[in-house]
Amino acid sequence: MAFFTPLPHRGLIAVHGEDRHAFLQGLVSNDMATVENGAAVWAAFLTPQGKFLHEFFVIPRTDAVLLECELARRDDLVTRLSRYRLRAKATLSADPGVVAVAWGEDAASALETTSAPGAVKAAGNGVLYTDPRVMGAGIRAAVTAEQIAAWEKLPGLTRATPADYDAHRFALGLPDGSRDMEIEKALLLENGFAELNGVDFKKGCYIGQELTARTHYRALIKKRLLPVTIAGTAAAGAPLLSGNVEAGELKSVAGDRGLALVKIEAWRKAPDGVLTAGDAKITPFVPAWMKLPE
Repeated sequence: MAFFTPLPHRGLIAVHGEDRHAFLQGLVSNDMATVENGAAVWAAFLTPQGKFLHEFFVIPRTDAVLLECELARRDDLVTRLSRYRLRAKATLSADPGVVAVAWGEDAASALETTSAPGAVKAAGNGVLYTDPRVMGAGIRAAVTAEQIAAWEKLPGLTRATPADYDAHRFALGLPDGSRDMEIEKALLLENGFAELNGVDFKKGCYIGQELTARTHYRALIKKRLLPVTIAGTAAAGAPLLSGNVEAGELKSVAGDRGLALVKIEAWRKAPDGVLTAGDAKITPFVPAWMKLPE
């Protein structure tokens, strides 16, 4: 089985110009050499102090580099990146393509592509790109609305909803922009960027690199974004408690599943590993890809 849905809250930026790779290299957390060699990466743009501003996929297209980002914050990302353009031969503009995702065991074969993370395939004037974060995350697309509509006719591919995809990413522990990471406060490594291939520690300098590297090499992470199950009713933003001790905050929530930023030490001391949010019981779990400190 495989499912697909448009993601109307995601949008695209096209970066044109012969200096597009070099321009982005000094700004984003991942290595643009990988993109220049034909693969997609996941990356972030940070404050100079190393705090989260934007996350996005970076995808090579024949004529440009595409950034798949939060649609509502796209103009902000264009403005912030453009401040650093200076004399670089690079231009940034909104791209009219739409974003969609397909997931499930047969998604890659239904779309005649590969499940290898980061793989990119041309699709008309658009591209398909396998989510580079973790195996099984899905096949993403930057294409036209007409192309997405045509997916309904593909055998083995069933139309779903963005909420259905949220349930899939919750199970994998995958963040989605400012829904899960607080702007100008979140740290990349709290949100899985190291294990999910979102930061390259060997690429050299980029904005916010110093704090990210120091946090990594000194193992200073005390919170992690974790998948949770919810028994009862709780809303995004609800504080989590371990007894009377503050233990984190709920982020994305849909039904009885969600993501929460959890204080690891407080969670480990919670009876049976269960936290509370009001009258609701919140049970975090650790996805297979995640590495917690001993």
